[in-house]
Amino acid sequence: MAAAPDLRVGPLRLDPANECLWRGTEMLRLTRKAFAALHYLATHPGRVVTKEELFQAVWPAVVVSEAALTTCMREVRKVLADDPKVPQFIETVHRRGYRFIAPLSTTPQPVPSLKSKVQSPQSAIRNRQSAIGLVGREGELAQLHNWLDTALHGERQVVFVTGEPGIGKTTLVEAFLQQIAADGGVWIGRGQCIEHYGAGEAYLPVLDALGRLGRAPDGHRLLAVLHQYAPTWLVQLPALLGAAELEALQRRTQGATRERMLRELAEAVEALTAEQPLVLWLEDLHWSDYATLDWLAFVARRREAARFLVIGAYRPVDVIVREHPLKAVKQELQLHGHCEELPLGLLIHTSDDRASFFRYSSVL
Repeated sequence: MAAAPDLRVGPLRLDPANECLWRGTEMLRLTRKAFAALHYLATHPGRVVTKEELFQAVWPAVVVSEAALTTCMREVRKVLADDPKVPQFIETVHRRGYRFIAPLSTTPQPVPSLKSKVQSPQSAIRNRQSAIGLVGREGELAQLHNWLDTALHGERQVVFVTGEPGIGKTTLVEAFLQQIAADGGVWIGRGQCIEHYGAGEAYLPVLDALGRLGRAPDGHRLLAVLHQYAPTWLVQLPALLGAAELEALQRRTQGATRERMLRELAEAVEALTAEQPLVLWLEDLHWSDYATLDWLAFVARRREAARFLVIGAYRPVDVIVREHPLKAVKQELQLHGHCEELPLGLLIHTSDDRASFFRYSSVL
């Protein structure tokens, strides 16, 4: 079967064979679902494509919320620099769907393929690993990227990276975060659990991550979402607020329950990731407070669309010795398919200097 022809819209070229969009020799980044929505609209120009038709074309045999479609169209318009109020490419038909309105032409002569412009994911990972000094974890790094790709398509992911002290959990995750930070377009939150010799602060690593994100250059976007959806969390971050705003929030959230806090932040994450994906890195969960585990389990079980990846690392032996509830939480989530585990095995250097793996299953 002949490959589908490329479509041109002014200086832009839709490349269906490689599922990407080009401006000259520059590849414009689109997730697969966003490209699928754009391509379907472009191949049905001039007529109304209903929301139901787009759901069938982009998410066949999968039930997703309307927020997933809204997120896709927002991403497409951002890449096209298309103002929905004065559209040049895609017109919104109120309550019905969308219409592609830009003039199109086909490209009969193929141009250099994506493979000639971009490295394969495996090659890119190997080159980046060499640049950051990470060697021997190609499979684990690729798996983290696979889970991120799933999250980028609206299916939230909770991943536990497990292994003993010094085995490379932090090195692996930090290498992964460096890669996606270099690509851009993703929120990255980091939260650290701390060993306590008494009762620890509730939600400590989550609040730690929110505080760091709130102090980032574009932190005002997070604060706006928290103010609207999760005021009980925002009031826990007084350093990010003025005195008058803090006082007003304290009055507004007086008497808030634990259940309200769980629901609020879950909804805030869904609203935030409709705008931009979020990767949350929670380190040393074997020292986590119990409230953080409640929130993690609550978020993992929700079925609403969210471009959200949580990576939590812990030491299995510490969890067993301390009889920490993380063991039961992880097992329950895993039993129902709400989380994944990435156990790290030892790296053993053989006599010919090639790294081989002695892999073992987590004792949990």
